[in-house]
Amino acid sequence: MPTLGSHDPNERGRQHSTAASGRAAQLRPLPILIGSVACRGKPLPFRLESGSCILGAGDNADVIIESDTVSRQHAELRLVPEGVCITDLGSKNGCFYLGQRFQSMCLQPGSRFRLGSAEIQIDVDHEALASSPPGDAERYGELSGMSPVMRRLFAQLVRLQGSKVNLLIHGESGTGKELIARAVHEHSALRDGPFVVVNCGALDRQLVRSELFGHQRGAFTGAVRRHVGAFEAAEGGTLFLDEVGELSPEVQPVLLRVLEQRSITPLGSHDELPVQVRVIAATHRDLAARVRVGEFREDLFYRIQVVRLEVPALRDRLEDVPVLANAFARRQGGPQLPEDVIEELQRHHWPGNVRELRNAVEAYLALGVMPATQDSGACPGFEAALAHFVNPEQTYAAQKEELLQHFTRAYLERLLRVTGGNQSQAARQSGLERSYLGKLIGKLGLRRE
Repeated sequence: MPTLGSHDPNERGRQHSTAASGRAAQLRPLPILIGSVACRGKPLPFRLESGSCILGAGDNADVIIESDTVSRQHAELRLVPEGVCITDLGSKNGCFYLGQRFQSMCLQPGSRFRLGSAEIQIDVDHEALASSPPGDAERYGELSGMSPVMRRLFAQLVRLQGSKVNLLIHGESGTGKELIARAVHEHSALRDGPFVVVNCGALDRQLVRSELFGHQRGAFTGAVRRHVGAFEAAEGGTLFLDEVGELSPEVQPVLLRVLEQRSITPLGSHDELPVQVRVIAATHRDLAARVRVGEFREDLFYRIQVVRLEVPALRDRLEDVPVLANAFARRQGGPQLPEDVIEELQRHHWPGNVRELRNAVEAYLALGVMPATQDSGACPGFEAALAHFVNPEQTYAAQKEELLQHFTRAYLERLLRVTGGNQSQAARQSGLERSYLGKLIGKLGLRRE
């Protein structure tokens, strides 16, 4: 799994106590901006930082909406971890969401609702979150980094601890987006619930709806039993949609409806199943550009990007290379890396980001030489490193079998990490038969979950 960093196990207790004290101080919902869409009011936009406020047409309302269809005290808006809870205060013309009247409802930021005929928009105060100054912490859970960009990211993660809003994590491949998603989950009120990973880029286009929403027995040819989809499996927890930009156009409106209605309809069923799931999505693509060319739905884009986190590339925080490299070395049971090795690592561009750095450190520990990285000729470096491993005193067949076993183990371990341990998905992605893949995993003693 790509990682942003790790730490010495002996420091775990101190770091967790620090995180716990930070949680106690920061467990509050995100501030919300309340604005109007097609009506006048004052003061608008209104920033709700804590507690609640009253919307209405009367002078004693916190936000005065100028509309004949709005009662003097029409509705109360209260901050909650999911966003905002809206309660009708006995208005004449009611509160509406997606055309349905409601008495009380919790909505995520990015939503619109109506008071009578007045349309109201609620949004996260993105500017305040994005401008968070770098904190003093150089670690957050399993993440580590001393650079200003990472300390600013850690400060944003701390600020998100009291929230359950949907997130979009954007960053290049290998920067550790899944590790950030796990850290967000583990520091949230949902940490006791499941954390389910779906790689949208590896989903079979014919089975994507089944994987996400499940299916009933007999829903299609081959559906011999009921299948629990990712949303149902993540009930009460977090669903991580990796590479969400790869979702096919026919699935995007279904996902949008699930996010709006908070319910799913498994294939082959006519019954809606309520789900309470936080969605964290990740992508290396420019989704806004894909929206402009019609490849990604704009309304879905805003549903998943309630809050956006930017993960810096490793080349933009080279001061973090020494702590990351030594953390990877400790994880492999190796000693602290020599100074000349650290200096060489800091000279590289790292197009593969932290994943590439980890692979380089592991190769150095295994072979005793620093392999060339992509920006300095990966193939010659690999061949040079391989030459150190080859033992001419062994027979060709024996050496080839040994190297093949090393490759098979490394490939399957990485494959299972990428697919979250889903062997059916791993079989499709690798091109191996499901039964043969299971035999290989059992033979090598790899964990199945």
